[in-house]
Amino acid sequence: MSEQAMVAVGVDGSAAALEAVREATREAAWRGCGLRIVHAFIWPLMHVETGASEAVPEGGLRHDAERILAEATAAAKAANGRVEVTADLVTGGPAGVLLAAARAARLMVLGDRGLGGFTGLLLGSVAVEVTAHCTTPVLVVRGEARPGPVVLGVDGSAGSAAAVREAFTEARQRDAELLAVRVWHDAATTLSYSVPALYDADAARSAEQHELDAALDAEQKRCPNVRVHTQLVSGRAGRELVRLSEQAQLMVVGARGRGGFTGLLLGSVSQQLLHHAGCPVLMVRHASAADSGAGVDDGRAERP
Repeated sequence: MSEQAMVAVGVDGSAAALEAVREATREAAWRGCGLRIVHAFIWPLMHVETGASEAVPEGGLRHDAERILAEATAAAKAANGRVEVTADLVTGGPAGVLLAAARAARLMVLGDRGLGGFTGLLLGSVAVEVTAHCTTPVLVVRGEARPGPVVLGVDGSAGSAAAVREAFTEARQRDAELLAVRVWHDAATTLSYSVPALYDADAARSAEQHELDAALDAEQKRCPNVRVHTQLVSGRAGRELVRLSEQAQLMVVGARGRGGFTGLLLGSVSQQLLHHAGCPVLMVRHASAADSGAGVDDGRAERP
């Protein structure tokens, strides 16, 4: 089976990574593809001895890395024994190794916090870097596992259009309802000063609803069995989508929205969701986004 057909997941021995493995296994089963588990092994690059010693013949950093992969493989098999699993020990820095793995996969899955995170950080630094640069969809496993709809944030941007397709696919795979949400600024309720007399709130709402329906039309035809609901919400997009994530099983958004500055790889709404969402977040970048691997050491794979 080619790597391109696989779901990839990064592991580091943390509980968050094992939960990511279980979620990645479910994704692979739904997609009818294999699972590739990847562990970044940075120590050889730092010229650190990685083998066993005479005092501890079964110890050493390489042994620990192989144990991490073995535990992750066992977790995947326990989640679904029918999914084909491969495990790779890859020499290189974590972000570069995972970005390389993502380019050869159809989905990259990460835990929200790894072993190296500082307590005060809401999201691990590796997850932030990979999500910011990855052109493959990235699923960050965080929050609670619960039944509920797949919630899709729609804002009309190119990234949002790519997210629409992934959201329909996820809803179909999960046999879940899809709640497509468009957050807008209703001048009649969000401004502290009086709105112009010519402002027509009903017409503005109708236009927003039309844009939301138009964004979904093609995918509704592709996935006619997906149950779709739409919702217009007035307010701040990040805050409202975080609130909706508390009742969702998955949140799907584009990595960049319409309001972001050109130099930012993650929009402000995307960042709020990655740090505060109450459920897993699927981040989708438009195909024309900047290449994810520039200047990053990809590493090289070793089979344990």
